[in-house]
Amino acid sequence: MEIEKNYRINSLFEFYEPLLTNKQKSYIQLYYGDDYSLGEIAAEFSVSRQAVYDNIKRTEKILEGYETKLHLYHAFVERNHEVDAISDYIKQHYHGDATLTKMIQQLVNLEADSE
Repeated sequence: MEIEKNYRINSLFEFYEPLLTNKQKSYIQLYYGDDYSLGEIAAEFSVSRQAVYDNIKRTEKILEGYETKLHLYHAFVERNHEVDAISDYIKQHYHGDATLTKMIQQLVNLEADSE
């Protein structure tokens, strides 16, 4: 469960990072991205552990709120599932078709560039 939450918060952070304050970005990056403890972040910013905890929890809610309204992460996941399904179909039924394989790779590259 904890790994799934970490993955989700990191993913939401990738999409909505520009909408956060510098402090929110720093705390989330250090806590979820760099695996710092609350105490390490508190020492880094000369604040209490509780202040860091509160900020992280508030930022998690903000990120979830953005996703509820904008659905960017959900749409990204759905597109990836569709591209995977198409890719699998092409491999099964059009294995030797270099043009289709190239087109799928271009879709994958477009998605990677938009992150």
